[in-house]
Amino acid sequence: MTERPIIVQVSVPHLAPHMRLRFDKARKVWAIQAPERTFVLDEVSQAIVSRCDGEASVETIIEDLCATFQDAPRDVIERDVIALLQNFADKGVIRV
Repeated sequence: MTERPIIVQVSVPHLAPHMRLRFDKARKVWAIQAPERTFVLDEVSQAIVSRCDGEASVETIIEDLCATFQDAPRDVIERDVIALLQNFADKGVIRV
């Protein structure tokens, strides 16, 4: 059994090898496609996941989102980013 990955500021997230971020033209939504399942993303989730390139740390992603969504408080962005990435890490969608 593998240990549960914990998402922290210094984590560098990326999509698991079998996951693909795609725009679904028929539904006009962004989604993560995986074997036998699909995760439909809202605007905020897509903004977070699209920055998970295996190079940017969670801290860098948070800072970039703070610059993009200037009206949102940093603590809210940080909480949302870590919660979403932890949820996806628990499901095997994101790796660190």
